[in-house]
Amino acid sequence: MPSSDTPHEISQITDYLYISSWPEGEHFDEIVSSGIRLILSMHWWKPSSDLDRPPLRLLWLPTVDFPLTPMPLNTLRTGVEAALPVIANGGGVLTHCRAGVHRGVAMGACVLIGMGHRADEAMQLIKEKRPAADPDIWYIRNRIHKFETYWKEIRSQTA
Repeated sequence: MPSSDTPHEISQITDYLYISSWPEGEHFDEIVSSGIRLILSMHWWKPSSDLDRPPLRLLWLPTVDFPLTPMPLNTLRTGVEAALPVIANGGGVLTHCRAGVHRGVAMGACVLIGMGHRADEAMQLIKEKRPAADPDIWYIRNRIHKFETYWKEIRSQTA
């Protein structure tokens, strides 16, 4: 199980999106009391199964934070497609990685794109609400922009 140099904290980005560092089972009550109903875990280590019990659902989308291994667009799509019905039903979504700086931020930006934001708007909003977030590092920024294009393409094909 990874340990983070940063204590666990949750940043509320919108009324439906939250980003955090690595959550533990002991954070279950805090997460649920925030209205969060889905956790999108972007770390390569699987989080505690204590976080995957009603009313909370955990979706593990293992990715690495490395410039030469870009996050797969299908993985980001899977997260967004899981998040949208939760949000539509009034639930919150928490995205996380180890420190809530890159992968969790990228997934959060993709959820915002899925909700209709432009990539640059999503990244700016996240930076305003979560000072630790770094969507501007080149390989994360590129992935978010690539997802925006990809999302528009798949949406136009299903329309």
